[in-house]
Amino acid sequence: MVTATGTPYSHQTEEHWEQFLQARYDPAREKDGFRSFTLDAHPSVVEFYRLNHAQQTYAFGLAKREEYLGLNRRRMGIWEGLEYLNQLVDDSDPDTDLSQVDHAVQSAESARRDGQPRWFQLTALIHDLGKVLCLWGEPQWAVVGDTFPVGCAWDKSIVYHDFFAANPDTADPRFQTPAGVYEPGCGLRNVMLSWGHDEYLYQVVKNYLPEEALYMIRYHSFYPWHREGAYTHLMDSKDHEMLPWVRRFNPYDLYSKSDSKPDLAVCRPYYQELIAEYFPPLLNW
Repeated sequence: MVTATGTPYSHQTEEHWEQFLQARYDPAREKDGFRSFTLDAHPSVVEFYRLNHAQQTYAFGLAKREEYLGLNRRRMGIWEGLEYLNQLVDDSDPDTDLSQVDHAVQSAESARRDGQPRWFQLTALIHDLGKVLCLWGEPQWAVVGDTFPVGCAWDKSIVYHDFFAANPDTADPRFQTPAGVYEPGCGLRNVMLSWGHDEYLYQVVKNYLPEEALYMIRYHSFYPWHREGAYTHLMDSKDHEMLPWVRRFNPYDLYSKSDSKPDLAVCRPYYQELIAEYFPPLLNW
């Protein structure tokens, strides 16, 4: 598949990025090993973050929200969305034969085995559905990857921080203070993060799930916040209350994948019933 920008979608590149995330955010990894670790990353990961950090500007975030958040691209249900997302699988990729549905069910099944609440299992199932943006012409750097606030200074904990030197926002003094265009303590809901699948899916499902689930979806890629402890000066009391839930979800996002392919014939009825418990048959995308 080739995006409208001429950038090919690469399932293998996404696999490299996910492997990078799993290693970078391994709880056993010492933080002082980060610099040498990033230098050893796969070249596709380095290039991904170079493009991401150079082009995720404040203006870009506003433009993408204007383009997509009218939610007028498609009408489809949640399971249909999972099957639609399967188009992202590249059969030439030698590293995996698991589809997007398989990966989603792996994550949900892990939460189910651990006795997590039903809404939590559903969140694990759908949390990456916003990646349908790749099917609508968006390059990977505008869909996946660690997210971070735009409109204020970039925290040093953001992976490949040096790549922000190429971002046009460096020339705007409004964006170069810790709070930037925001007020301290304003709450993350009032802070614009870099554009990607997290924010998009949050907007699609925000009327249907518990607040804890919505935080998990909206901020699961915001590693500088929930993993590195950055941007606390922008948090309000609700963010402090919800942060433990985002951290609780993180292992199901990163570490639930395995080599065993789930039996969808067995799992599908359970998850279709779970979907129907929370969602209408069709949603606006």
